[in-house]
Amino acid sequence: MKIIRGKDFRAERAWGALDIANMNGTTVRLHWTDRPYRWHVNDGEEVFAVLDGQVEMHHREGGQEHRTTLHTGDVFFAGVGCEHVAHPLGEARILVIEREGSV
Repeated sequence: MKIIRGKDFRAERAWGALDIANMNGTTVRLHWTDRPYRWHVNDGEEVFAVLDGQVEMHHREGGQEHRTTLHTGDVFFAGVGCEHVAHPLGEARILVIEREGSV
């Protein structure tokens, strides 16, 4: 059993992570960041849940860039082939569920 106080987690660097679980090749990780990630496409699907803070999520569809502000409690689902990048607005803590080894 594990209890994790997400709001208390802080990594040593942007996008540093606490590994919570690996369930048959699907990882659950808690990330802390105060800087944008990079544009990427995951190797599979991704669930991105904002536990604390705000994140401006950029994603591309049909060659056009879209932006959505995610608040605490919001979830972003990136399907296969979804190009996206997260830009935190200040500090943010994010729970990410994705295939092990995904970008």
